[in-house]
Amino acid sequence: MKTTGNFNDKADIYAKYRPSYPNEYIDYLFTANQLKEDRIVADIGSGTGIFSHQLLERGLNVIGVEPNDEMRKVAEQSLKLYSRFKSIKATAENTTLKGNSVDLVTVAQAFHWFDKKIFKIECQRILKQQANVALVWNSRDLTSPIIKENAEICQKTCSNFNGFSGGIEETPEVFNSFFKDGKYEFKKYQSDLLFNYDAFLGRNLSASYAPKKMMKSIKGLFFSCQSYSKNTVRMEKLFYKT
Repeated sequence: MKTTGNFNDKADIYAKYRPSYPNEYIDYLFTANQLKEDRIVADIGSGTGIFSHQLLERGLNVIGVEPNDEMRKVAEQSLKLYSRFKSIKATAENTTLKGNSVDLVTVAQAFHWFDKKIFKIECQRILKQQANVALVWNSRDLTSPIIKENAEICQKTCSNFNGFSGGIEETPEVFNSFFKDGKYEFKKYQSDLLFNYDAFLGRNLSASYAPKKMMKSIKGLFFSCQSYSKNTVRMEKLFYKT
């Protein structure tokens, strides 16, 4: 995994302000992959364990693979009561998992960090025959005025900003080259998020590219949204790729 240290000092705020994923999407994963309780899922780039937690709640065995020490320790602490959770310090490109041992690979909000070619080979190695890879993102509605303003602030103040989620929304050819014969299912679920002041700032600060100096502009953006209520702002729609 590239740039492992990008989330240093962000683990706590990431765990607090990043959203989980719709139950409809988890239902889809079970149906599409014929999952049953006790099946083994490798959650690659598992971060603070947001998606791993949802899988564990459904009775799956989850192996969280995360190279960042701070993020991984938060996951280990929050998921310590789940006997079916195993945490591994490793990268997407070298998971250290046994070959032909995993029923499903999931990647939540992390695929854009990986070396795609090497990760593809690693997935082929660790997955059981006919098993799949599921990629999922919380994606902003790029047509929303507030999202456009948010992006402009990031472009001006964040030297490492290359678009939300690394700009992967604008490069569909990445998926064509990653999945076998360029074939994959695309599913989209809408789930609007309503942020109060603290959550709006926290969601922005949890980004890998976000320096604290951008917060003055983000605060101004929150209070300039006259079309929204005084204490809350509807920031983004969440879309889920698989």
